[in-house]
Amino acid sequence: MKKTPFLTLEKAREITAQIPTPFHIYDEAGIRQRARDLYAAFSWNKGFKEFFAVKATPNPYILKILHEEGCGCDCATYTELLLAQATGITGRDIMFSSNVTPEQDMRQALEMNAYINLDDATHVEFLERLGTVPDTVCLRYNPGGSFSLGNTIMDMPRDAKYGMTEDQMAGAINRLMQLGTKHFGIHAFLASNTTTNEYYPTLAEQLFRLAVRLRNATGAHIAFINLSGGVGVDYRPEQPSCDIKAIGEGVRQRYEKVLTPVGMDDIAIFTELGRYMLAPFGHLVSTVLHHKHIYREYVGLDACAANLMRPAMYGAYHHITVLGKENAILDHVYDVIGGLCENNDKFAIERSLPRMDIGDLVVIHDTGAHGFSMGYNYNGKLRSAEVLLCADGSFQLIRRAETPMDYFATFDITPFQFHN
Repeated sequence: MKKTPFLTLEKAREITAQIPTPFHIYDEAGIRQRARDLYAAFSWNKGFKEFFAVKATPNPYILKILHEEGCGCDCATYTELLLAQATGITGRDIMFSSNVTPEQDMRQALEMNAYINLDDATHVEFLERLGTVPDTVCLRYNPGGSFSLGNTIMDMPRDAKYGMTEDQMAGAINRLMQLGTKHFGIHAFLASNTTTNEYYPTLAEQLFRLAVRLRNATGAHIAFINLSGGVGVDYRPEQPSCDIKAIGEGVRQRYEKVLTPVGMDDIAIFTELGRYMLAPFGHLVSTVLHHKHIYREYVGLDACAANLMRPAMYGAYHHITVLGKENAILDHVYDVIGGLCENNDKFAIERSLPRMDIGDLVVIHDTGAHGFSMGYNYNGKLRSAEVLLCADGSFQLIRRAETPMDYFATFDITPFQFHN
């Protein structure tokens, strides 16, 4: 298997003539096609909607593209709500899924008429105290124990801070109905970055059966099931990739097996995908600055973990392509590193790559989600630019790179003198 960048050396040189590396670049055509494929896979469900997880790629240009393709926003904080609102996305195009929620955040979500996804049963009292109980409320479920596919444990919900027990959900529904809520949603996130086509169908069946039990216990109208995220991407070339058409068909079969026979076939299916929607359609583009020859061979880039945290934080694999050397023999072994004063600032360890020369342009794959968004300013490193590779082949700067004055902007600078 081989990973092919969506960016050519020629196009990269054209862009870097105007925008210095490092920068994150996104493929508009790929993003749009991914959204269309998702909606096609769930077209059997008339109420289907994707709420893109804003935390994955919080850029208004990206949110606008996805909104044009029918997607809403999954927001978790006040600032994410404001970002969606500034992009023209509001009302029932917003799913507000928060935990340990500040009052300011909840008030903003209520003012925007977003779907409210309650993480805890005590949040019913929170809504009462704020004086606004919506017509429709979603509840987040935590089944406890482990979540498994066959004999494979995928994750441990019992260790997660999120969600309610089934009994707590039933109690919350009863109280909310007393307060005037008429429609309910059910939400759960039980595994992350799964590349099996069985995750969503298995999760869906659990939630469908839960919906039936809650309807029977409370008489509530269950309006939607939110499968959240968790559908993953093939970071490694040898990994299988998810087949969204097969996933959608698997959910449909469970829907008709569990919900249709009991007259609950008006339930809409929602998703909150971030990684699946964006990761493959983002690259971190960087330039080779230095070689170092000690006990290993090191290649130093102008990007660092402040631009892409996942390898340093999780030991995550991201594929690397040297532009213009896509077909070269992988006859060198390098640690590919950044310039932070931390030894875990490594994009690759003992990776087989072609010869890398100073000045080479390097693409780090699958950074479209949880790439720029997890960036930080340690060592005074400045956040990079973001670029959109437009569907017509042109490119657009959609976020400028930070300057030192941005870094200093939150200081009281009266006693000091800073110069750009």
